[in-house]
Amino acid sequence: MTGQHVENNARPQEFLDAFHRAPEIAVKVLGRMWSAPLLVGPLAARARPDGEPAVLRAAAAAGLPVVVSGATGREFTEPAAADVPVWLNVAAVRDRGAARELLRRAEEAGFDGLTFSLALSADWSTVDWLASQTPLPLLVAGVDTAAGVRRAVEAGAAGMVTRDLEMLPEIAQAGAGSCLVLFGGGVRAGADIVAALASGADAVVLGQPVLDGLEAGGQAGVTEVLDGLVREFGQAMQCTGAASVADLGHEAIRIGRALTEPALTESVPAEPALTEPASEAAAPVLRRADLHGALSEPVLDTMNFLNEITYRYPDAISFAPGRPYDGFFDTEQVFTHTRRYLDHLSAQGSSPQQIRTALYQYGPTAGTIREIIADSLRVDEGIDVPAESLVVTVGAQEAMLLVLRALITGPDDVLLVSSPCYVGIVGAARLLDIAVHPVQERDDGLSCADVEAAIQEQRARGKRPRALYVLPDHANPSGNTLDLRARADLLRIAARHGVLILEDSPYRMVSPGLRLPTLKSLDRSRSVVHLGSFSKTVFPGARVGFVVADQPVETGAGGRGLLAAELVKIKSMVTVNTPSLSQAVVAGALLAANGRLSEMNSEAAAYYGEAMRAVLRRLDTCLPAARREALGVRWNKPTGGFFLSVRVPFRADAAALNRAAQEFGVIWTPMENFHPLGGGRNGIRLSISYLTSAEIQEGIARFARFIEAESSESER
Repeated sequence: MTGQHVENNARPQEFLDAFHRAPEIAVKVLGRMWSAPLLVGPLAARARPDGEPAVLRAAAAAGLPVVVSGATGREFTEPAAADVPVWLNVAAVRDRGAARELLRRAEEAGFDGLTFSLALSADWSTVDWLASQTPLPLLVAGVDTAAGVRRAVEAGAAGMVTRDLEMLPEIAQAGAGSCLVLFGGGVRAGADIVAALASGADAVVLGQPVLDGLEAGGQAGVTEVLDGLVREFGQAMQCTGAASVADLGHEAIRIGRALTEPALTESVPAEPALTEPASEAAAPVLRRADLHGALSEPVLDTMNFLNEITYRYPDAISFAPGRPYDGFFDTEQVFTHTRRYLDHLSAQGSSPQQIRTALYQYGPTAGTIREIIADSLRVDEGIDVPAESLVVTVGAQEAMLLVLRALITGPDDVLLVSSPCYVGIVGAARLLDIAVHPVQERDDGLSCADVEAAIQEQRARGKRPRALYVLPDHANPSGNTLDLRARADLLRIAARHGVLILEDSPYRMVSPGLRLPTLKSLDRSRSVVHLGSFSKTVFPGARVGFVVADQPVETGAGGRGLLAAELVKIKSMVTVNTPSLSQAVVAGALLAANGRLSEMNSEAAAYYGEAMRAVLRRLDTCLPAARREALGVRWNKPTGGFFLSVRVPFRADAAALNRAAQEFGVIWTPMENFHPLGGGRNGIRLSISYLTSAEIQEGIARFARFIEAESSESER
């Protein structure tokens, strides 16, 4: 379609007639017909073991081309038999002999082409080599400039994929008549497809929507997503008046944009609006410098960066995500838990109308299930607090925001954090303009002496340390755990200096072995505000957390209340309440387990424990003691949780991560992302929670090869 766009000069009546005709959305690309200008990208294999075959079958049924993984040893029988164009994604070509064999097998299997993603540091020599080794058309992803287009054509590429919508017209012009131009930047609706094609793209690449459909419903979920996008695209084209994809001109962008406005209805636009369109005022352009300063903080881009790396290298084995393994979550349990909670309400004397209200209405801001959570904390954690000291939140992240907003009152108030630190608390503090002072962890974890020294240092500077945020159990990201003596010392320091401890322990119930008591269960001076979440123990999609804030608050005129009540006031101006349906599911799960989440999660804890041991064993095998000592590599050995930290002799930054993903097929997280004021340049976080045994074995082997190569390079 590049270079074939025509202006739509149809008369008004002809334009209106176009709304009643179904446009032609099929396109011919490199000699093959696509039912729509949509290419299913190579994201699917990371979602579940049967992900890629399910996506392939759904795409074939929809008549859409698909990109499949080029993982070593893969059988190409099913892709080759598909009745749609199938492209092979080549993730890394460090071993050119193996890559040459992969290309040969792809040619023999009848693949229609290859895709390859450039690094953040573009390696055009690899593109040159790939194009010279095979007659198959090559698409290069990551080309975001007109110069890049010209370089790709020079290398012999048949096309490229860009994610920069602003640069798309310039890129399309540079590639007109000489190569395909595909757009792959966050396409989620039919109007997005129209806008991309009208900007010059020949087709778009679908990524996250397909992955979402796969995770939600397997092949049926992907089919629903693809059918929906094709349908939306046809409707969006119909609204532009274009009879075919080739007729989409630049003016369709304005119509496509209008399709996403809330006021849009499915009725045909009135004729006057078509004959005399109102002049469109220039949209205001906002500058990042004029927005809140926190939006320029690297910490807020951490997750987006990791998602981008995963998107670019779908065949890489990822030790980055800290999400729980979803094999333990049965979808039917959602309904079982909800029913159990409703039966509980009925048994307590609630009328049908009261039960309906409890489920369908907003409910009290503080939460409807505080008593059930309080009972669970009492029997499972030894935290004995009244229900009114709890606030049910939208995940633990909201709990952090509420507590920080309540406690920090001015520029002299300081939040202490153990460092490296979970990015969520730092991000929340940045958004609230709160000063953060890190207390650096030692190799074996947080030192109480260092905490007390930090408190005294801040006070000497005229500051008021208000709270210390800490994960005492299997911390994210380090994996370290505070021993019993350190917990007692920390409580004494907090009481002596009048500093609150913000305790966050999401991994306790999904870790094997004996659990040390929480700081809150040991708290006798009400120095601990306990943050909780059911994301790891019930399921993440519920988005239910809580905060235990039983600290007394003088309200004036001799009155006293609880800190929890003050948090409720803030929550009423933020999220109003935590969704009643989510609370119902969590309450049903707690009731089913008689409050003992530890027992309900015993299988999961055993699974994660074995995964951690498997990672540690494999590290010892691939990097034996003598070898890692020679290299200057070491790691800790957590007994639970999802994370361990590795120290390496080179800078483990974004560039190193990109090399690991492209050249070695392994993804990890730079530890410097977790250091609020800098540091962690030589640290790596590995997550073990979402990998199979086979992935751990292969992934750590790749990780070790990466460390060997980088260490050798740093010695030169």
